[in-house]
Amino acid sequence: MNRLMLAAPHSGSGKTTVAALLCLALRARGLTVAPFKLGPDYLDPTHLTRAAGQPARTLDSFLLSAERIQTLFVRTAAQADISILEGMMGLYDGRDPATDEHSSADLARLLDAPVALVIDASASARTVAAVAQGLRDFGPNLKVVGVILNRVGGAGHAALCEVALNQIGLPCLGFVCEDAALTLPARHLGLLSAEQASWNAADALHAAAHLRLDALLAAAEAPALPVPPSASAAPLQRARIAYALDEAFHFYYPDSLDALRDAGATLLPFSPLQDTALPADVGGLLLGGGYPEVHAAALSANLPMRRAIREFAATGRPVIGECGGLMYLAEALEDERGEAFEMCGVVPYRTRMAPRLTLGYRDATALQPSALTAAGVRVRGHEFHHSVLTHAPTQPAFCWTAPDGSQVEEGYAHGQILASYLHLHYGADPAWAARLVAACC
Repeated sequence: MNRLMLAAPHSGSGKTTVAALLCLALRARGLTVAPFKLGPDYLDPTHLTRAAGQPARTLDSFLLSAERIQTLFVRTAAQADISILEGMMGLYDGRDPATDEHSSADLARLLDAPVALVIDASASARTVAAVAQGLRDFGPNLKVVGVILNRVGGAGHAALCEVALNQIGLPCLGFVCEDAALTLPARHLGLLSAEQASWNAADALHAAAHLRLDALLAAAEAPALPVPPSASAAPLQRARIAYALDEAFHFYYPDSLDALRDAGATLLPFSPLQDTALPADVGGLLLGGGYPEVHAAALSANLPMRRAIREFAATGRPVIGECGGLMYLAEALEDERGEAFEMCGVVPYRTRMAPRLTLGYRDATALQPSALTAAGVRVRGHEFHHSVLTHAPTQPAFCWTAPDGSQVEEGYAHGQILASYLHLHYGADPAWAARLVAACC
């Protein structure tokens, strides 16, 4: 169960680029690579997925308990030759500047994963070693095994950095040259997904040629972790659940979808942009996050689909909308220019785009029973959006305490309709998926 975490001094160091190149190079060598992304991100994993040829799993120590992280990690890692874990932010950055809690370092310790530092070496040489030494020595019980130099000017520049790294006893595990072709373009919620911004495979493999794969594979050797017991009997419940999947809606954690399948669901993708009807004979509807604001005109123009979703919701079967899904289920979406587009009208709210990003973890309580949880159940979620409701929620789904001590109510819950800005990881509690599947039967 070899594994290697790629971590960095700060965001923007190029972790996603280097992790994707490494996955691609290892896959080209004939290895089965299991990619993982730390933190709540939906977009970086798409690049790892494309490079590794396997779904990138999301591990987040706020959304998931330590036990669930280990279970979900081992279940996938046990099927691969090596696991590559891309860290989040800086190595020690988490929720609290006074501790490592919920940081990449925290997860590396939990999974006993060796750490390779990805350091942006542009415009520096000896200082690279100072940064690496500080990261290695700052926190206890962390196995930093070497450095991958990113954005170097060439082999000569990399050699200068390596001399300095040798002085502190950290090997250089390879380098990636500065290359505009490797730049991953961004949108207002982060990087574009791999489907929208991909590399030429030949160019990418050429860029990965200076990664020292033998040394990286040796550095990734780590003690085995306990293998969780296999799922017992096949689920008794069987349900067909339609889920939105296209350019407008594609934010789903693979382990969340697997949790639904484990509970007995058959998942049927459909496109709110292109399709005019829902899949036949479905018992539930799942609308994940994404970019409905970018495709607002096309979503609004697809009248048959909006009508189909409205009529489906009126039957009393479960409809779950998450972030972008909430925006689509609402009455209208107002873009940044003030133009309003009619949406499905299932949720009696309106949303509008705002310049300020709403971002953060939420320790919330369900206010109403829903297809996911009973009332009073505690859930942990993550918000990441530029849209807001135009008025306070009248039938809120969740509440939590803000940092200033005020109570925040959010979302919409009524009958079997649940819509919220919270992104939930169904891997956190298998009971959520089991309850939803049962409601969809």
